[in-house]
Amino acid sequence: MTNEQDEPVAVPGADALHRGGWVSQPVRIYRDQWGIPHVRAQSMHDVFAGQGYAHAMDRLWQMDANRKQMQGRWAEWAGPGGIAADKLARRLGAAAASVRDYEALGADARIMVDAYAAGVNACIATGPVPMEYRLVGGTPEPWAGWHCIAAMRQRGYLMGSLWFKLWRASAVNVLEPGDLVKLRYDDGGADRLCIPPGADTKRWMAGLADLRSPMSALARLHRSDATAGGSNNWALAPDRTTTGRPLLAGDPHRAFELPGMYAQMHLGCDQFDAIGFSVPGVPAFPHFGHNESVAWCVTHAMADIHFLYVEQFDRGAPPRYLYQGEWLQAATRTEEVTVRGGPAVEVDITETIHGPVIAGEPGQGVGLTLKSVQFADTDYSLDCLIPMLRAVSCDALFKAVRGWGLIDHNLVAADTGGHIGHLVRAVVPRRPSINGWLPVPGWTGEYDWDGMIPADQMPRVDDPERGYVVTANNRVVAAIPGRRIEELVAGLRPASPQDMETIHRDDVSEPARLFQAALAGVTSASASARAVRDLVAGWDSRMSPDSAGAACYSRLRWALARLVTSRSGLSSTSESELMRLPPGISAASQVWWMLPGLLRSADVGLTGGATWPDLLEEALRAVAGETPGAEWGDVHRAKLMHPLAPVFPAEAAALSPEGARLGGDNETAWANGCWAESTDASGSSSPGLPETRPARTTWISTRPGPGASSSRCCTTGTRSPRRQYRRRTDEFCPCLETWPRRPCTGQPG
Repeated sequence: MTNEQDEPVAVPGADALHRGGWVSQPVRIYRDQWGIPHVRAQSMHDVFAGQGYAHAMDRLWQMDANRKQMQGRWAEWAGPGGIAADKLARRLGAAAASVRDYEALGADARIMVDAYAAGVNACIATGPVPMEYRLVGGTPEPWAGWHCIAAMRQRGYLMGSLWFKLWRASAVNVLEPGDLVKLRYDDGGADRLCIPPGADTKRWMAGLADLRSPMSALARLHRSDATAGGSNNWALAPDRTTTGRPLLAGDPHRAFELPGMYAQMHLGCDQFDAIGFSVPGVPAFPHFGHNESVAWCVTHAMADIHFLYVEQFDRGAPPRYLYQGEWLQAATRTEEVTVRGGPAVEVDITETIHGPVIAGEPGQGVGLTLKSVQFADTDYSLDCLIPMLRAVSCDALFKAVRGWGLIDHNLVAADTGGHIGHLVRAVVPRRPSINGWLPVPGWTGEYDWDGMIPADQMPRVDDPERGYVVTANNRVVAAIPGRRIEELVAGLRPASPQDMETIHRDDVSEPARLFQAALAGVTSASASARAVRDLVAGWDSRMSPDSAGAACYSRLRWALARLVTSRSGLSSTSESELMRLPPGISAASQVWWMLPGLLRSADVGLTGGATWPDLLEEALRAVAGETPGAEWGDVHRAKLMHPLAPVFPAEAAALSPEGARLGGDNETAWANGCWAESTDASGSSSPGLPETRPARTTWISTRPGPGASSSRCCTTGTRSPRRQYRRRTDEFCPCLETWPRRPCTGQPG
């Protein structure tokens, strides 16, 4: 909302915050010409109330949906399709953990979340109701401070190692132990370390001795049964940039959502002036932002924070379980899930010393429990948010985030003093290495946590000698896109902000070149199969939206993944209870990620006796029988999925409009992945699946003048022209560098 001079004007109704007694002094909320809210207040309390109000104006239903999912109440809106997810949330105690964490907050953080909640409630009391409530037949419930923690918890909910362990556990009865260790994503053949930057190390692989005890334990579980690619970020030191200032770039590869996960916003008060990507339902800027001195961005660190235990239960007395030679009493309770359009469903919850049972049947003597950093102990993540906003350097920022544990991150930062750095922001338990591969025996105590790694021992690098840091959704090791980014960054001297945009949009697929080389020795009697081979082999390996070669390569790789899944027997894992835990795991998608490593090593252990040329020829014939001629952008579009679209098919077109043609894929720096399978009835996608992801989120921060701020494509320590921003969302996104010069009374201008 702007006037004819492009000056931002006040948000209508924002004065209700002061009139209603929600704040002590008037809060000014402006919107610039792109609709981005700028919230200005005198006190910290009042600016967070303004943020809550602005979030609720734009994203109230989304915030409410995230809250309901953590409360285990999603089926109230989604119907029967939401029952499985609600059962899991109830068993994990996500809501109770959020209340516990709220009660442990420090004074400033408590003020922050309570003020934010007050702003949300002011908007609920005075504003219109989003259209989704008409569909589900509900009304917004009041927001409470602990709901902010629940909303933040939902945004990292069970991300990471859990799904890989379940995938391997499901394959225990299918593969030989020597083949089980191959079930991991390809990382180029060796682990490229982020810390120390640029070093390589030999990957740790579970040996037969490591696997013996977990596999024996999993045999118990199976007998009881009757039947995400990654984000990128990097920072360059001043001597590597055109401006002589540090340059920071970040790119969150989260699945497209409608509404989106982030909301750009500007907050200013007497204690800080900051701008960034906010998370609706959560105050401040947890993931991406900058103040006048330091900028930060994150990728998922893929640390091991979820642990699975196979428990032995007493068949005659299911609540008892074995632990270190003693039978202990399990905690049990029953909760009820309300279901839209159907009868309520009871959830039986059983907990051991390790956590809740998420699979198996205690009454039949066995269960699988989950102990996760996200739920097990009190979390202090939201205590970090205000110190982050006040940080004046990379060092101060890294000290501010000690205690963050809701989700593990590679936190990369740059400051106006010329420093860059990288810290693994996480709470990580000490445990045996095999815990990271499979569920382990719970009854011995041998695999329990041995305390937490101290915050001052978490991996960290400051001002590396080579002059840059790169991360890419890694376990302190760089994935394939990270290697490509390192190569591009290393070749830039000096680098400009425009160079960063070019890197973000780099669409070269390094794994595709591996497939092209493998095709060189493949022959076929089919002319159409040879045409497919020649198209892929002669293609430039760029996943550009107008490339027929890219589209053909993608179809070929998926055909090969399905063949290996079938011939290895891994397709039978779809019947496993573990693979069906919401939102579910796809065997073919997991194999898709494994293929480059298997090809590189010429490993035929999972091919059912076939050679790779034979399998590639069969895949070529399968692709040749499909509709030819499509460009990559024709079949690779942004999937703008509203969570209610599967619930209300008649409204699906309006809720989830068709997205734009996209380039890139799961393994390029321009990481726009792809789904091979559709979503389930609850509207959630499978973890570990290649996903359609946001086209671009570039951060290169600036040092603004007094009372000013800017976002996304400037250089730390310099001012960029205010009007250089472009309107395409996959390139630059705007934010004003100064507060409005014109006075504001809180009324529309």
